[in-house]
Amino acid sequence: MEPQNTLNTRTETTEGGVNLLTGRIIGCAQTVLHGLGTGFVEKVYERALVHELGKAGLAVSQQYPMTVRYDGVVVGEFTVDLLVEQSVLVELKAAKAIDDIHRAQCLNYLKASGLYLCLLLNFGKPRLEIKRLVLTQ
Repeated sequence: MEPQNTLNTRTETTEGGVNLLTGRIIGCAQTVLHGLGTGFVEKVYERALVHELGKAGLAVSQQYPMTVRYDGVVVGEFTVDLLVEQSVLVELKAAKAIDDIHRAQCLNYLKASGLYLCLLLNFGKPRLEIKRLVLTQ
């Protein structure tokens, strides 16, 4: 499933635009947590966040499929929770805390996707836990 193109897609690709975009994503996530509270499984938060992002006019693809290549050969496949405006990966958790394995997962997703920014959002606490992971060369 291809993400929708919106007017935001072209403007959000600059560094300043990506910062604005991540701010909008985080704002939508906070709205979801405020509305639902803690205690639900990850999929509930994912669906609610997709709804909020759509209301905010952002193009979002849910469970976006990606492939892992090694030496020019496809060696694996995975799905990212959300791809927003074709530029930011969003990985959701509903855990007691964000763990190092969650960070590693996001960094691997970035390497495989060719993108450089992933938001790791944890809905498992009363206050949204946010990690902004950037892939550096």
